[in-house]
Amino acid sequence: MTWRVGWLDIPVHGVFVGLGVLVASVVFVLEARRRGALGEESLVAVTGALVGGALGMRLSGLVEHLDPRLNPSLAEAWAFGSRSILGGLLGAYVGVLVAKRIIGYRGKTGDLFAPAVALGMAVGRIGCLLTEAPGRPTSLPWGIHAPASTPECPGCLTGQAMHPSFVYEIIFQLAAFGVLLWLRSRITHPGELFVLYVAAYAVFRFLVEFTRANETVWLNLTRPQWFLLVSMVVVGFRLHRGYRHGYYEALVERQR
Repeated sequence: MTWRVGWLDIPVHGVFVGLGVLVASVVFVLEARRRGALGEESLVAVTGALVGGALGMRLSGLVEHLDPRLNPSLAEAWAFGSRSILGGLLGAYVGVLVAKRIIGYRGKTGDLFAPAVALGMAVGRIGCLLTEAPGRPTSLPWGIHAPASTPECPGCLTGQAMHPSFVYEIIFQLAAFGVLLWLRSRITHPGELFVLYVAAYAVFRFLVEFTRANETVWLNLTRPQWFLLVSMVVVGFRLHRGYRHGYYEALVERQR
């Protein structure tokens, strides 16, 4: 799907992804300034995130299939591969680690990224909502109908109502952004705000996959769900460690 502006065809999805990156960058800078952490190191971390995210998103198609012979070549993945958000997030994380290692910076920057990523994702998912297959068929009253021209969407051709899965994610990310702003003065141990966001998003994304139109590959689970299962185990251990060390005491006490 494109917007025609004069003689230019502007890809709608790309516009909102770009806006999401811009919004995330602005929030990151504002948060870094608020914490007194705006400096060369934090800007290098942002650069690493942008480069790593772009690479991860474009090259995620290299591991699309369990059988390596079915996966595209490096050139094909770069030019035509799926633009996986999970691949982009993983690439951004690795990109930050590499960038910080290059300059020898040991400080934690995850808490600066958490609210930025949440709001940026909310904006970027608007592009997905406007251009991609929304979800699986549903009889719920808020089911939506997508144009028959929507790619890889059999339900669109038959006029079925489908889950607005991207709307679910936009709502989650906006709520996460608000909660992270509320938590940032309560969860003070470096890095834990980012851990909480990753844990919440991993659980949410695993569950929302049951409403999305992604292909199931094994045991009625999609590829993202298998990736997320491993991620949730790792993050679960990390949350347990943080809980044992008392990093979440302010949050737990308020719930009692």
